[in-house]
Amino acid sequence: MGTALVTGATAGLGLEFVWQLATARHDVVLVARDADRLEEVARQVRAAAGVHVEMLPADLADPDDLERVAARLRAVGDGDGPDAPRPRPVGLLVNNAGFATAQPFVRGDLDVELRALDVMVRAVVVLSHAAAGQMTARGRGAILNVASVAALTAGGSYAAAKAYVRSFTEGLAVELKDTGVTATVVCPGFVHTEFHDRAGLDMGQIPELGWLEAPEVVAEALADVRRGAVISTPSVRYKAASALLRVLPRSAVRAVGKYR
Repeated sequence: MGTALVTGATAGLGLEFVWQLATARHDVVLVARDADRLEEVARQVRAAAGVHVEMLPADLADPDDLERVAARLRAVGDGDGPDAPRPRPVGLLVNNAGFATAQPFVRGDLDVELRALDVMVRAVVVLSHAAAGQMTARGRGAILNVASVAALTAGGSYAAAKAYVRSFTEGLAVELKDTGVTATVVCPGFVHTEFHDRAGLDMGQIPELGWLEAPEVVAEALADVRRGAVISTPSVRYKAASALLRVLPRSAVRAVGKYR
């Protein structure tokens, strides 16, 4: 048992991470923008899993909100009682928050692009730094960053953000070697969540074989964290797709990379 902090905790993979961690008897810190939805998820998790649940309403694109989350990751303590705030050290950080930009870059809204970088790149760096400092001081912990198989493609700014997360996590894993702290990046393919609907993307052209289920993706990612893997690619078919993308000429990868 320990404490896990999950960003983007009220929907999609983030919500699945929360449930699997809570049912494994981990206390959880939920981070998301929608305070009402946070309250509802926290209520359900407390009732069903009986673990301690903290809520941190935060917009990770807002520097002040991001700093509040980073401060929670740096906090270490045991609290003063069952009803007091318990700044127990976070033993697992799950950097999951993200969204699809769903627009062409040149004719798109630049503010959307910058917000995407803030949430999917800047926040990952800031929170990983905060967590790694606290964890290495204690000699134990894990950081799990959510990227995508898209990181190996030429699929626009979303793919570029996820490529940064993948490369960043690999470098972090090297730096953390022999510290007792690990860094893992999970790179799923298409997953049945509300992610694409929220972005207004029509995914009807993707065959059912191309889809993964959130519980299986999260279970494999957490298993890879436990064994100290650096790169986690759920499912045999996406492992094969990733291997192919790594060996194809980049001209061939660019030929199939396109915006919506």
